[in-house]
Amino acid sequence: MSTAQHTPLASPVVTQVGEDEPQRAGIQSVEVGFELLNALSEAPGALMLRDLAAAAGMSAAKAHRYLVSFQRMGLVVQDPVSTRYDLGPAALRLGLASLSRIDAVKLARERMDLLIAETGHTLAIAVWGNQGPTMVHWIEAPQTVPVTLRLGDVMPLLTSATGRCFAAFMGCEGRDAQRIGPMVRDELARLKKLPRSGLPLVDVPHNLQEVQALLDETRRQGLARVVHSLLPGVGGFCAPVFDAQGRLALGLVVLGSVATLDTEWSGAPAHAVLRSARQLSADLGHRPLARSP
Repeated sequence: MSTAQHTPLASPVVTQVGEDEPQRAGIQSVEVGFELLNALSEAPGALMLRDLAAAAGMSAAKAHRYLVSFQRMGLVVQDPVSTRYDLGPAALRLGLASLSRIDAVKLARERMDLLIAETGHTLAIAVWGNQGPTMVHWIEAPQTVPVTLRLGDVMPLLTSATGRCFAAFMGCEGRDAQRIGPMVRDELARLKKLPRSGLPLVDVPHNLQEVQALLDETRRQGLARVVHSLLPGVGGFCAPVFDAQGRLALGLVVLGSVATLDTEWSGAPAHAVLRSARQLSADLGHRPLARSP
């Protein structure tokens, strides 16, 4: 008497999260199939079956079976002429629903504890307010020199890392440029009227040409930096976080005494805040444009 053998279509999978904490059982075939959707989301356009399968790390025959089901669900569509596959209307609805529920500041605040443990320095979140870049969240690292800034403070565009970040990444074109341009000129005029007494601030632009050079460098580096510009003895970085439409959603700030904060572009604080900002941008749906060679 023979016994029929079955291979389940969807087998549960259990993986280890920690030494004593198993992850809840899931459906392995769902996780495998998601690799196809993920590959399509990261591709610049529709893909042929062989290319999509290769990107997902599976055979074309296996990928085709998943794609048949995804087409029935509206997650994937196939062009009848080119036979290429792309994301379908159901995937679009899911993405739009997720984006409508995202709170960028909330997501950023949730990551602050990890980032402060990595940098060891004071962190802040800034958004664009009625008067300019405004501090909306602040977490001070233990055993750091206090910085006299408060929630709700509006940061200057030219002498703070936060302001330089917003001026560089908001003021490239369109309505934002029309708004930021006059603010920059007004701030330049105020800087010229500052008294010469006391500790001099350095790295401060004196004309529009120097402003342009400063903002160009900020864009090249991917984040803004100040050293002694806002306050003597204080340095900081501000990295931009973009939303799904490519708009500047907020700035992630790290700052501290130049005696303890590495203010080099290649230093650990700059890398940490930039990496965190880019990950947050990706979680908000931002896809950076490919750079020209």
